[in-house]
Amino acid sequence: MNVLRRLLARAFFQGNLLLACLTIGALLTSAVIGAQITGTVVDEQSGDLLPARIYIQDADGNWHFVDPASPQGSAVRYAKTNWVNPKSVEVHTTISAHPFRAELAPGKYSFTIERGKEYRPLVGTIEVNAQDLQLRFPLSRWINMEALGWFSGDTHLHRTVEELNNVMLAEDLNVAFPLTFWVTTAFTAPSRSGLNMPGENQAKLVLLDETHAIWPRNTEYEINSIDSKQHTLGALFLLNHRSVLANAVPPWEPVANKAKSEGALLDMDKLDWPFALMLPPVTGAQLYELANNHMWRTEYAFTNYVSFAPPYLHPPYGSRVGTERDWTLYTFGMYYTLLNAGFRCVPSAGTASGVHPVPAGFGRVYVHLPEGFSYEQWTKALAAGRSFVTTGPMLFATVNGRDPGETFRQTEPKAAYQIAGSVISEEPLAFIEVIRDGIPAITIMPKNELTPQGARRTEFTADITFDHSGWLAVRCWEERPGERFRWAHTAPWHIVLPGKPLRPRKEEKDFLVSRMRFEIQRSSSLLPPQARAEYARALAFYEKLDVQDNSQQVSMQGRPPKNEMDLRYWLENMICDHGFTADEVRMATGLGLDAIEKAQKQYAIPNTRSASARLQNLRVLPYPGGRHPRSGFLDGALNPTRDTKFSVFLPWDERSYVVVDAPEAIWSNLGLTFLAHEHIHTIWTKQGKTLQPLEWNRRPDGSLDFERVLPNGIAFGTKVVPGPDAVRMEAWVRNGTTETLRDLRWQVCMMLKAAAGFHEQTGQNKAMRSPYIACKSNDGRRWIITAWDPVGRLWQNPPVPCIHSDPKFPDCPPGQTVRARGWISFYEGSELDAELERIENTGWRRTASAP
Repeated sequence: MNVLRRLLARAFFQGNLLLACLTIGALLTSAVIGAQITGTVVDEQSGDLLPARIYIQDADGNWHFVDPASPQGSAVRYAKTNWVNPKSVEVHTTISAHPFRAELAPGKYSFTIERGKEYRPLVGTIEVNAQDLQLRFPLSRWINMEALGWFSGDTHLHRTVEELNNVMLAEDLNVAFPLTFWVTTAFTAPSRSGLNMPGENQAKLVLLDETHAIWPRNTEYEINSIDSKQHTLGALFLLNHRSVLANAVPPWEPVANKAKSEGALLDMDKLDWPFALMLPPVTGAQLYELANNHMWRTEYAFTNYVSFAPPYLHPPYGSRVGTERDWTLYTFGMYYTLLNAGFRCVPSAGTASGVHPVPAGFGRVYVHLPEGFSYEQWTKALAAGRSFVTTGPMLFATVNGRDPGETFRQTEPKAAYQIAGSVISEEPLAFIEVIRDGIPAITIMPKNELTPQGARRTEFTADITFDHSGWLAVRCWEERPGERFRWAHTAPWHIVLPGKPLRPRKEEKDFLVSRMRFEIQRSSSLLPPQARAEYARALAFYEKLDVQDNSQQVSMQGRPPKNEMDLRYWLENMICDHGFTADEVRMATGLGLDAIEKAQKQYAIPNTRSASARLQNLRVLPYPGGRHPRSGFLDGALNPTRDTKFSVFLPWDERSYVVVDAPEAIWSNLGLTFLAHEHIHTIWTKQGKTLQPLEWNRRPDGSLDFERVLPNGIAFGTKVVPGPDAVRMEAWVRNGTTETLRDLRWQVCMMLKAAAGFHEQTGQNKAMRSPYIACKSNDGRRWIITAWDPVGRLWQNPPVPCIHSDPKFPDCPPGQTVRARGWISFYEGSELDAELERIENTGWRRTASAP
């Protein structure tokens, strides 16, 4: 860097006309002289000129555009700021594969150069002084999808065909469906809309080159007013149709049939729209935007939802508000619900670039065409589900050697399927999940091996068994700086077993039915009879769905209350405190739904605990089971028991809680001595011995304790003592064997699924300062802190998500008892280290007395 500056200074002071050709590397800061910047973007390996997307920002935060530097070049300026979040900004210029120029006043400028998904972004800072400068920006490709037979598309664009001639090549987007017709008022034909794009937009393919194609005739019906009254229904995209559609909506079935008769694909936008769940049974829509127009490169904005997300789609208690990850999982969950209801729609991806602050193709669908690209084959393969959707990683997977979209017709009562694939990502992956019937069934931790191109690769295999009709898919998560993330998700594979049909879970059916009933009540008075009939058909379809029979699982997990007093306690614990649904109470108790409803009425138990004055101590309760305390890595906690689990409720939110498993597991020189769930063998299961259930002792002062004696005489237990500002814990092991216990360690898991604001499946919101581990809230203002002493290991597991401060005990001779002490507290503020010092000064490690 200093050598470069000296050369530039020498050239300037010798009176030369400075026209330097420089290469700007990633994160390189260069001092240069020049008021007019002329630049080229090139492929680092070949040196060929590339089209690209360019961001320039000065030291005051102002954005700058570039222009073509040659008559053959083109540049498209893009500037959008979200109306909800002014920090959600997208300002860039897309350029053709020609030189560009920018007139810049003296000062420092940040440059970012990107091209679609397959090149690594180039980031640099340039100081402009007085004279002109030529710059060369080499982009490094980390993957070549076309060479692998995969071609990308964006199914939701508000960019003109003229713009897309530039933008598609800059984004290396192979297929684009600009919504040239756009209707927002009910009963208006597309030809009469004032929002249509200029130009003829004929039903004729526009080929930019051999692998980049635009279909110009596509229609969006996005109804937000009826008879001049503001009333939102939602959106449906009709892609690849031939005629200018004359149908007004609602009703929706006639235009759907007309478009499909012309070879159109019906693409469902967000199912969060009020009317959206009418579409699958009425229109037969084939596509669902798994990557939708609320997923951006810039800061997330739409934290408020249109419709309420129920608890199973938005743990712990449902919400109309959520984070970017909440919205992503909500979007996934609604898709899974449709699949479980029998709709074989396939995933698509749309950005609404042109309306929202997002580059075209930020979320995109890659379609597999191993024989090479053609638009016709691309649309067929998209409709068949030979695809995956991504905002970043590249996910290649097969089941029994077949691409996504395959249907397997199973003849045996039970059959195994082999999943194989790889993920190549620009940044390291966090984890991979195999989804079976909407539930994460297998979690795979990545290897993240470095590729020759500087990317990360993880190859994986997994076996999964089906004894019923169903589906499976693979998804993966990639961490990005600033607590952001990217993801990829395959289209599903389907399994058909005669006599064992795919059925939704009861909570899914309840969601579908309740949403349709609500929408009928909300909109019927404004709709014509034919449209009302469509709503009624959709509701009838959902009401007739048979649901999964989970009676065997209930019989395995349910613990019937011992008596009337026990029944009342557990109903209050489950319904009032933990917010359980009647189905979750059934799972925890084994009682029938009628019996639960009768008992709730008999004891006058409300569905939620009424707001009350803050308790003297933090609220600590036994965890009742019936609801899995994890969000993911469920295959690492099969059939979890409640014996060792307790809940600590957050002081800021009476409905939110962490679940602590103390212990989740005990290890010693004997092997795995205890496990609070099933997925691997303990020393007892290897011997065919079963541990009997036990319950926490609930003391009058609010403390909890238990002790368990194992078959070989080892006893262990935990005491939990809540205080005003902290929960103290004590753990012990008493050696009833004749040999010294060595390497004695507990695994104590604090699960965060039900702690609203702390439930992100990421490692970026955790901090470790031995023996403390802490989790930060989404807004960065609050912390959950836990510790054990003596501590053996601090760690976290993002898929769960959970944090661990695991105690390690001294060796324990026969007849002796060893102990460890633990701490849980909550902190509001930004000075975590100071708070940990304050906690340390309480002396909690030296005493087990109440706080």
